[in-house]
Amino acid sequence: MTQELIDLRTSILEGRYADALAIVDELQGMSKQAILRNIQSYLNILLIHLIKNQVEKRLTGSWASSIRNSVREIKKMNLKEKEIDYYVNLDEWANLIVEEVIEDAIADASEEVLDGMYSQFQLSEIIDRTQLIQTALKLLALTHSQSAKNLPGSVAGTLIELPGGQDWINRKN
Repeated sequence: MTQELIDLRTSILEGRYADALAIVDELQGMSKQAILRNIQSYLNILLIHLIKNQVEKRLTGSWASSIRNSVREIKKMNLKEKEIDYYVNLDEWANLIVEEVIEDAIADASEEVLDGMYSQFQLSEIIDRTQLIQTALKLLALTHSQSAKNLPGSVAGTLIELPGGQDWINRKN
């Protein structure tokens, strides 16, 4: 990015405004890609913990915290500068999960679910992908409908519905 900024400065100083605008467009594209990579990273964490919950049929406090943190960070990163538009719109989440994130999440979760009992291929056969995606989409929809202040409570409301959610909220083992 440093070289692009140098080129942008040079283009402006030399009066090559078309070149400068092309560089600005390139920088905007690079910025969007970096944001999308960060969103995907938090989406991966979210899916890992939802997979663990689905297979192990329980919800720990640390898993709930990771899910809540992932949803909160996704909300922050997904809002564009003026907080009126999103990088990933509500109707685009399912495609992002299926096309770019779910396989990595399954591979990563295989190391953690039941202490690595299943390979990523075995885990892929065990999980209910439809349910996993529906739960993830429900949580991601909150990032579009809830304020930052109300988001943690809304996430908790969704977590209660997961296997082991009642035990988690009531602090039972």
